[in-house]
Amino acid sequence: MKKLIALALALVMVLGLVACAPAAQGGEGDGASKGTIAVIAKGESHAFWQAVKAGAEKAAKENGYELTFQGPASEDPKDTPSQVTMVQTALSNNVKGIVLATIGSGFGECLTQAYDKKIPVVTFDSGLKAPEDITEGKNPIVAHVATSNKAAANINGEKLFEAVKAEIAKATEANPYVIGVIQHDETATGIDRAGGFEEKFKALADADETTKGKYKIEKEIKQGDANQAYVAALEALYEKGIKALFMTNEGVVKQVYDATKSAEGKYDNIIFSGFDAGTKQLTWIKENGTPKLVGSVAQDSIEMGYQATLQCIAAVEGGKAENKDIAGAWYTAENLIDMLNSNLIYTDAPEDADALRK
Repeated sequence: MKKLIALALALVMVLGLVACAPAAQGGEGDGASKGTIAVIAKGESHAFWQAVKAGAEKAAKENGYELTFQGPASEDPKDTPSQVTMVQTALSNNVKGIVLATIGSGFGECLTQAYDKKIPVVTFDSGLKAPEDITEGKNPIVAHVATSNKAAANINGEKLFEAVKAEIAKATEANPYVIGVIQHDETATGIDRAGGFEEKFKALADADETTKGKYKIEKEIKQGDANQAYVAALEALYEKGIKALFMTNEGVVKQVYDATKSAEGKYDNIIFSGFDAGTKQLTWIKENGTPKLVGSVAQDSIEMGYQATLQCIAAVEGGKAENKDIAGAWYTAENLIDMLNSNLIYTDAPEDADALRK
């Protein structure tokens, strides 16, 4: 009888322990992880990559996956071997999928292994640096996710048009309102940003009877920022009577900002719009004075990480992964601090961010 009582008590204790045991770690819903997605970026510590990581983690958590995030010490091609090692480690650990932004070449063997193991790869940001790394007939890459410079610049076109629409309406066809564009180079990036801005601005201005035919766009194209090239571009456009100016990258903004500060009010009647981020650009926007930088577009790195991971998961689960063009995120004096705290925009040094928050 005592033995039967002892056995009954033991059974009760075991059942109690099972009932109190924590659920397995992993995805929401069934409490068990579906596996691991490995994200190998071009870096880890910079605010841009931390924002990519936040987006990737969100997508993984929502869909029940674990996530690892790694990147090399720098984006210099010399650090490519460490990236290759990271990919090889992920393959050895039999991850479910890989999200990859390469900084160089030498991934051929890894990509072939991924194909053979049926591990889908999604490239993101600038994509695969060396397409020749892909073995014919053994391409594991199922999708690519990156910022669309054209779509991001469309936002600039829309926002700058909103800012100057009333002034354009006051102009005439004989004396049009002049908008300037400083294109930082003739690469695809420069062309897409300048083109995306012009496309959107013209579409909006031509569709509005109060502004149609009353504006003109003048453009200066430079081959980089040497010898104060962008200051020269600013001066050339000033001589053409610009009233608004779109600047296609942070390098342009830096030189133009310095020029406006040293010109003692010369450019105060011009409305400016920028692209990218950085200490001077954020400082100019926060000042919210004259000359006025009404806002800028930054890459939406959170959405990039989110979409890249989401497309990888779709492929892992037998669905169709899709290429995704990510538009930029518009920031102004009103939302600058929120954007800074979310790592969607960033300064040249951490102490600069602290100064901006004051």
